[in-house]
Amino acid sequence: MTSPGVDARLALALESDGVLRVSLSGRWSLADGVPSDEQVRAALDSEPRPSAIRVAADGLAAWDSSLVAFVHGLAALCAEREVSLDTSALPEGARRLLGLAAAVPPRVVPPAPEDDALTARVGRIALRGFDTARDAVGFLGETTLAFAALLRGRARFRRVDLLHAFEVTGVGALAIVALINFLVGAVLAFVGAVQLQPFGAAIYVANLVAIAVARELGPLMTGIVMAGRTGAAFAAVLGTMTANEEVDALRIMGLRPMEFLTLPRVLATALMMPALVAYADLMGLLGGLFVGVTTLKIGPIEYFRQTQDALGLEHVFIGLGKSVVFGALVALAGCYYGLRSGRDAGAVGQATTKAVVMGIVLVVEADAVFTVLLHVLGL
Repeated sequence: MTSPGVDARLALALESDGVLRVSLSGRWSLADGVPSDEQVRAALDSEPRPSAIRVAADGLAAWDSSLVAFVHGLAALCAEREVSLDTSALPEGARRLLGLAAAVPPRVVPPAPEDDALTARVGRIALRGFDTARDAVGFLGETTLAFAALLRGRARFRRVDLLHAFEVTGVGALAIVALINFLVGAVLAFVGAVQLQPFGAAIYVANLVAIAVARELGPLMTGIVMAGRTGAAFAAVLGTMTANEEVDALRIMGLRPMEFLTLPRVLATALMMPALVAYADLMGLLGGLFVGVTTLKIGPIEYFRQTQDALGLEHVFIGLGKSVVFGALVALAGCYYGLRSGRDAGAVGQATTKAVVMGIVLVVEADAVFTVLLHVLGL
């Protein structure tokens, strides 16, 4: 028997009649701690299996609610295994508390029904949009601080990552950019020919294609292509790193993900976009030239001279200036949703989809803002 003042103890003994005797002794209190029921659980699952459990409390010095909680847990174990439990040897107060615990079932609070009213749905969408916008502003602020660290020469990232980002955003995108913009130039020439040929002004198709491609369609289509290609790649890579806890490992190592992961990708995309747009403009002009020569029967020299007269440097510089902003927006969208991805494969796919959609939306919105501002400025 355990003397008073000794911590709670638990002893098991399998009697001859197959009853498992659980002897409780010492001080059973929350302050002193109580034993685990793992021994009882193991005894119930072993062979030979006890036919019943009898709780003995001869050596019990003091007790509080921890004793009641322990015996209540034994009752749940016995109920699961269809084994009877004898608690007649417990103190009378403990038996009364056990009776109350068994008489009152646990309260299950059902979740509050979700309001399906239109105003409630609009409110939930607005709140989610506000949270996303606030998080995006914080992300943009962190990126700005990373660029400030770069200007001070304190940004920490690998130069090889920057070179790899240049390769991914530049050389790797040449084929798709060439195809898309060549076809856009050809389609634009066809549309212009339909309107201008009846007036005998087919030569002005060269003006239409040159200004539209250099000023609007070249940067816009290249930005959309980069959103679907490079933005998705950034989101997939960073989302996978987030799911694999590699981003958390970088933070533990003292590296800032905004500098180590986001900065080289945004910098490479923004700097490579003007070269891609210049290449896209050339391919768009070639698409218009192809239609003008083969369909409209315009001489190539004549078409080239008309393009040269119509296409001023201001149109080219406006398109190149837009491209820097488009590239930064595409890279920021891809990195944002990649770093905010969940921890599973499905979350990575959702982050990639969101990055592509948001990249396209941002490029189109930015182009609209540029168009209005340039119109106001008279450019």
